Amino acid sequence: MNMATIIAVIVLVLILFLAVRYIYKEKKKGNQCIGCPYASSCQKHSAGNSCSK
Repeated sequence: MNMATIIAVIVLVLILFLAVRYIYKEKKKGNQCIGCPYASSCQKHSAGNSCSK
């Protein structure tokens, strides 16, 4: 593998790691729907339901 491929793989692994870490932290905080900008104040979320219900 050449240097450009190695750098690209490292960058992709770093992005994947940061995304998984963000999801883990948000789930630990109690956010049920991470993609919803109103997750903390939504009536569905406060009742324990998800966005799809």
